[in-house]
Amino acid sequence: MTRILDRYIFREIATTWLGVTMVLLLILLTNQFARVLGDVAKGKLPKDAAFEVIGLSAVQYLTILVPIGLFLAIMLALGRLYRDSEMPAMMACRVGPAGIYRPMAWLMVPLALSVAWLSIDLGPRAMAQIERIGAEARREADLASIEPGKFTVIGSDRAVIYGSRITPEGLIEKVFMQRMKENGKVEVVIAEVGEMVETDDPNVRFLVLRDGRRYEGVPGTTQFRVIEFAEHGVPYQLPSLKAADPRPRAMTFTDLMRSDELEHIAEFQWRLGVPLSTIILAILAVPLSRSRPREGRYSRIAIGFLVFIIYLNMMSAAKAWIEQGSISPTLGLWWVHGSMALFALGLLIVQNGWHKQAFR
Repeated sequence: MTRILDRYIFREIATTWLGVTMVLLLILLTNQFARVLGDVAKGKLPKDAAFEVIGLSAVQYLTILVPIGLFLAIMLALGRLYRDSEMPAMMACRVGPAGIYRPMAWLMVPLALSVAWLSIDLGPRAMAQIERIGAEARREADLASIEPGKFTVIGSDRAVIYGSRITPEGLIEKVFMQRMKENGKVEVVIAEVGEMVETDDPNVRFLVLRDGRRYEGVPGTTQFRVIEFAEHGVPYQLPSLKAADPRPRAMTFTDLMRSDELEHIAEFQWRLGVPLSTIILAILAVPLSRSRPREGRYSRIAIGFLVFIIYLNMMSAAKAWIEQGSISPTLGLWWVHGSMALFALGLLIVQNGWHKQAFR
């Protein structure tokens, strides 16, 4: 009998979790898909990397969606059992909190371990890969990213280029280029045609312009130099593929653990706290889902959402306080998890009358 009830409760929670998580993931990916298409249209991402970026974004989303999906799944599944009077019938057969948490643990423990992997290792690697794809897209910016009739910014020196049309051979006609130089000087070049040329240095490219004029000087003065040329090469530095100072979200867990910077300590505790919050939310969902037999299945969802938002905001606030040095890293985010765990324990004690038994 116990095994039958365990399988029944597990199946209800597991199927609900799968449905809730997939719906939430689909909503987020739809929004991300529109954003990625916009970046592709602007030349910020290569076309062939669009689906890779969406897939990597899904990995990051799952870090948060798995805990909230499990939390909502438990509340929805147990709420249905309360609504249909199945849970009161189980309680009449002496099925207590242990009888609910036991089958729930079959799903909760693997999901918490999966979230730990996502939060500690896979999610940051996905973030680093997305940043690398963006850097490669910026690095590969060439005449193909220049749209006829529009001003385009290329290179690390933020040179502005305009062309009337681009030929099938990749040449840009009627070129206008402006870039800032040292000592506040501005260089403006007008040429009949231009093309991109590779160099021996993989970090440098040349924009070769032909049949034009170059104006160089300081705006607001008469000190300008005008040069006519048959061919003029303009070098520009390509952006680096490797960020000099990677963001904490893209850093490896080992690097965070070895760092003494407050921002890195906050990120380290956040990654450890995500799988811990998965377990605490799952435990908290059981007493929060308790309702009267005729009460609606979704009557407790609003309360559940409110509790989740408070929990998430408290974690975010504690993380920011660590970064600002307002609270000690020793206290860190642990007081948030401890408070929510005590809240869940208090609800269980009150709902099951354990406090009355303690005073008998």
